[in-house]
Amino acid sequence: MLGPWNHGGWGGFARSLGSVNFGSSTGLYFRSQIQAPWFASYLKDNRKFNQAEAMTFQSGTNKWTMSDYWPPKEAVARDLFLRNRNQLSFEKSNGVDERESESYVSDPANPVPYRRRPIQPTYGQGSSWYTWLVQDQRFLRDRKDVLSWQTAVLDQDLTISGDVVAHLFASTTGSDTDWIVKLIDVYPDDNTEDQKMAGFQLMIVDEIFRGRFRQSFEKPSPIVPNQVEEYTIDLRANNHSFKKGHHVMVQVQSTWFPLYDRNPQKFVTNIFKAIPSDYQAATQRIYESDRYPSRVTLPVVSNR
Repeated sequence: MLGPWNHGGWGGFARSLGSVNFGSSTGLYFRSQIQAPWFASYLKDNRKFNQAEAMTFQSGTNKWTMSDYWPPKEAVARDLFLRNRNQLSFEKSNGVDERESESYVSDPANPVPYRRRPIQPTYGQGSSWYTWLVQDQRFLRDRKDVLSWQTAVLDQDLTISGDVVAHLFASTTGSDTDWIVKLIDVYPDDNTEDQKMAGFQLMIVDEIFRGRFRQSFEKPSPIVPNQVEEYTIDLRANNHSFKKGHHVMVQVQSTWFPLYDRNPQKFVTNIFKAIPSDYQAATQRIYESDRYPSRVTLPVVSNR
């Protein structure tokens, strides 16, 4: 089961999460059409229950989909390349009149927040903790330490169903660093279906990867400063349709505070024992060339 919920969200009506409206009571559907028949089958010996291997809610189109396999076998892996001038494209760079990389300075003393400020106490009144994953990412648009790439306006729906993986060619002037990659659905500025979602930047999948573990999780090792390496980052599975008229965006940054602890950006044996002098600013470089084709691999399916 994949549903559009935060923890325990299936227990209510779950018609929306934050500003995102799902068009129906997804929690009621799950309890009546999936959970109750399942319990009836296994606890009351009602053998009529016959569900597919995967029941997933497809955000964007706001419909339930069924598949006998997960991830769906009909999903086709397609690479969405990071191109210069902040562009995303299914076409690989040809190297003509294109820069090789984009850069930013990551400073642990000024980390990128994971939700907009002021950040309320996690469980305090009015806290946005419960819905931070669907918070509009435009609050980061003035940050100089967040890079964004975006497709042209989609001329047809783009539906993904399955695992999303980022392949990031990157270098750092430090000897350790974090890479955060986010896949975002950018709504049109004239979103007539729901005006409050006009221009909204909805995070679909996201993940952080600590560079010291690029070769082994058991034996972390320092990064060679200024050396280009490929980082493969599993952004996990999703079922989402980027609608016609929207954009697809990819963002990269190196801090996500306080959701994740700050990386000193200098290799130390134990980050939890890092001293203030270990923390240093670093220049991060993301490559977008024919030689170093940073990309996000999407499991693209036809609309069902």
